[in-house]
Amino acid sequence: MPSDKSEQLTEAQKEQLEAELAELEGPRRAAIVEAIATARGFGDLSENFEYHAAKNEQGLLERRIRLLRSRLDGATVVEAGAAGDAVGVGSKVEIEDERGERLQVEISSVGGVSPESPLGRALLGAKPGEEVEVEAPRGTWRARILSVGR
Repeated sequence: MPSDKSEQLTEAQKEQLEAELAELEGPRRAAIVEAIATARGFGDLSENFEYHAAKNEQGLLERRIRLLRSRLDGATVVEAGAAGDAVGVGSKVEIEDERGERLQVEISSVGGVSPESPLGRALLGAKPGEEVEVEAPRGTWRARILSVGR
């Protein structure tokens, strides 16, 4: 899944992906190899559900490993700014929508709101007190930035 643009990650986000990769390449990979070896001992591979399930799991694991390696190889590490600064990758942002509902989000492609998403794009570079317009697939809406933290 190569991309023309590098993915921006904070050092903590990069370390999180590296830790997941180490877990997958080490203990998880070894466990699947062992499961395949055990399943082979159950007899005829053409009707061996355990063997086919283990091979399927191995394929999914290897796909995830390739994806993580690709993300890490193409990543650019960015430094998180100070609280109160403009929204950037790694920022924890509290916003209020047009109906007065508050939402807290983290700008992160690792378990948060992606900087490439409609909300992420709208928030990047904005400062506390500013209003942003979010152009989402279900329609455009406005949000006010209440606070920016790290």
